[in-house]
Amino acid sequence: MTERWCPIPSHDADPVLFRSDRTFRVWQYGVGHSQLLLRAGPEPLELLFEGVHALQLITRYEGIEIRLAEHEEAERMLDYAGLKAPWRERRLPLALHSATGTGFVVCARAKALRGEDREVIWSSRP
Repeated sequence: MTERWCPIPSHDADPVLFRSDRTFRVWQYGVGHSQLLLRAGPEPLELLFEGVHALQLITRYEGIEIRLAEHEEAERMLDYAGLKAPWRERRLPLALHSATGTGFVVCARAKALRGEDREVIWSSRP
């Protein structure tokens, strides 16, 4: 199992922010706290999205790749979320890709947490 992450969003040649060979499942979504949690086991690895404004998911991501959505795709996601300026600039439009399908999350922050102590191994915000 391998993970690869980039500490800050970028529009470089490789727009991938986080990549893992593991299989993640939708574990929890809390409307009240606007949080989404995807989890891979048995050695815990979690993807936590905070300040979620919109999402479109499948239930299982085999070999997940998270990238910052680019131009038109990002605009569609932000429109779907109903965000207007200045909130649009304060949210991450993230595209989720895997062998099993795609999805997206528009959120204020995303991070990967490893192990029982939930060590932050990757974090991204606008």
